Amino acid sequence: MLKLRLKRCGRKKQPSYRLVVMVAHSRRDGRPIDQVGYYNSITKQSYFDVIKITKWLEQGVKPTLTVRNLLKKANILKN
Repeated sequence: MLKLRLKRCGRKKQPSYRLVVMVAHSRRDGRPIDQVGYYNSITKQSYFDVIKITKWLEQGVKPTLTVRNLLKKANILKN
């Protein structure tokens, strides 16, 4: 099963996250299948590749709860 989730990167105490498609059972910082955006939790900057995200969601990829909330704020998900 594939998930749309956050992968942590950045320095110590300065986290930033990449929005990636990964196998649900792989570790957090494992190898992603596709990178579809990023989110900086400190500056609240974000970039989402809407075309890739909608393509993956149509194929049945499940977003995690945090990713779902981010996509709702960006008006990508309507629910």
